[in-house]
Amino acid sequence: MKGLKYQLKSIRRDKMCILTFLLPVIVGIAINLLSGVSFQSIGETTFGIVENNITDDAVKWLQSNGAVIPYETRAELEAAVNDPSTQTIGVLQAGNEIQTFIAGDELEVNKVIADTLPQVYENRTTQLSITRTVIPVVSDNDGLKSLLIVITLVTAMFMGCTFNAMNIISEKEDGIEFINQVLPMSMTSYIIQKTLLGFIGGTISTIITTLICMRIQAVQILPFLLIVLLSTYISALIGLFIGYYANGLMVGIVYIKIVMILFLAPPIFFYLTVPSNSFVFQLSYLLPSSATFYGIMDLLQGRTEETIPVLLALLIHAVFWSIVYKLMRKITKSRT
Repeated sequence: MKGLKYQLKSIRRDKMCILTFLLPVIVGIAINLLSGVSFQSIGETTFGIVENNITDDAVKWLQSNGAVIPYETRAELEAAVNDPSTQTIGVLQAGNEIQTFIAGDELEVNKVIADTLPQVYENRTTQLSITRTVIPVVSDNDGLKSLLIVITLVTAMFMGCTFNAMNIISEKEDGIEFINQVLPMSMTSYIIQKTLLGFIGGTISTIITTLICMRIQAVQILPFLLIVLLSTYISALIGLFIGYYANGLMVGIVYIKIVMILFLAPPIFFYLTVPSNSFVFQLSYLLPSSATFYGIMDLLQGRTEETIPVLLALLIHAVFWSIVYKLMRKITKSRT
């Protein structure tokens, strides 16, 4: 217990570990802010008009087709249209007709809208023999937000790997590793002590991030906690492997970056491009992060019962890599 407290104190002086802890939390806050953002409104057509130059009926018609921004004078309207940072279409009314003008550097779609808008306005009362079907719009950023949440949570769980790897590497560089070799501490105690370091940090970071950007139902709490605990344990264990093989700080950082890419890139690729019932998709479970990714995504989509294979895969990974690490340490110790 005293050794664990000492290592936690040493981590407070490690800026990389602190940033790794805070980064998922900050990203979680940013993702939470997306709940009030609509990407549909960002791409909405904007019309600029001059007050008292256009009738109320024309304004209502324009509002049904986009956002309308009034200006006091025509000079202000022209300045807004010519501003390179805007895509505003200027609209003026002459009698029963409207006229449009643009700066010329707008997107092609806005140029077409500006060219055809007067004719569409003129024929607005024409009855067309067509049938309209209204398709209800679902939140347009739910899919993207869910993907960002899962990526952020997987990153938070990966923090335990960074904790353990940096801690072991720093002990090597400071010579503390030689002291550990002569201390009356068993190999099992050493593994537990080192694993707890990254396990606790990764779990806390993940839970804080989850409370910020994810809403979990009561029935989902148990499977979610099991996914987090197993994933952070595996991540902490991988940190032990990196710390064991890395001979210096720079080498360790390179290993951490490589493992982090393997943690994030394949699950995203398989989830977006490969059918879930294919053999290739099932092979992706060979990476523990894939199981974590799919499990959290299933929980976000309300498919709680589908997390059972995910938990089984994570449990197999946890047991397998624990045995591999312990055997590796025994072989190294017997050689020395």
